[in-house]
Amino acid sequence: MTDEIPADFQELFRRHYPRVVRTLRFLISAPDVVEDLAQEVFVRLYRHPPDDMSKVGPWLHRTCTRMAYDYLRATRRRKRALEQMEHVERTEEQTPSSEHVVLQDWERARVQGVLRQMSERDRKALWLRHSGYSYQEIADYLQVPKEQVGTLLIRAAARFKKLYQEGGSVHGEESSVRSIRSSGADRP
Repeated sequence: MTDEIPADFQELFRRHYPRVVRTLRFLISAPDVVEDLAQEVFVRLYRHPPDDMSKVGPWLHRTCTRMAYDYLRATRRRKRALEQMEHVERTEEQTPSSEHVVLQDWERARVQGVLRQMSERDRKALWLRHSGYSYQEIADYLQVPKEQVGTLLIRAAARFKKLYQEGGSVHGEESSVRSIRSSGADRP
């Protein structure tokens, strides 16, 4: 391959390569990028040399500086575009769909309906535990011995689960479903 490259160009490369690399290193910290850009500078020199070869030094300096700034601008653009895409993704993830909101509201109303069917003591025990209270704090609030709190929570959770699975309804939910079915509105 070196046989194809003229000897005067090889001499220019040997003489100016260290200066081109120093200039690029001053502007760009990534060594692999510096090497790639330095090679590209000399490819451009080989393909499109300046009209006056006595001014090759300033030509190389201007070319490598421009290439470094182009690289930095492109990197900044890519980074900005990536940040914008990540921002859009985070926003989409944080913004629930209207269907999701409706389902959450329905689920919340269903849980509240089940809780209304439970005794006040079971409701309070579950709420306190869900809120992060310790067994001692629950015992103090409910005025029961601490040793009973575990059993009380297990039984309350079992009652909640049973009512929930039985279809603990939102206020008026079952009656509206029954009225639609009896009216025949669900038939095609």
